[in-house]
Amino acid sequence: MTIAKLVLMLVCLMSVTLEPKDAKVTPLLSKDLTDFPGKEGLMITVEYPPGASDPIHRHNAHAFVYVLEGSIVMQVRGGKEVTLTPGQTFYEGPSDVHLTYSEERGSRVRVYEQVSA
Repeated sequence: MTIAKLVLMLVCLMSVTLEPKDAKVTPLLSKDLTDFPGKEGLMITVEYPPGASDPIHRHNAHAFVYVLEGSIVMQVRGGKEVTLTPGQTFYEGPSDVHLTYSEERGSRVRVYEQVSA
C-alpha cells in the first residue's frame, strides 16, 4: 500500500469517528393528564454531544425547555436563532417547526424539557 493510499484511508477513518452522535433522550416522568383525555405530560432530559443537531421537526405539543449545561442553539420557523446557556429557557408551541443544534465542540449540552402532548 502506498503512503498516499494509507493517508487517504486514515483521513476517511478520522472523519467517520469525528461525526457527532445523536442526542440522548432520557425520560424522567410520564403522566396521563386525566383532565385532558388522550393527553399526557412528559419530563425528559436531552443530552447533545458536541456538534450534535436535530433535523427540522415539530412535536404537536407544548415544550418548555430549560438548559442545564453547555449551550444550545434553537430556532422556530420565522424566528431568530437563539443561543441558550445554563438557566435560560425556550418555548416551542404545538405548531412550531423548529431546529436545535449544539455549536460547542468541547462539551456536551444537557437540556430539561417538560412536554404536554
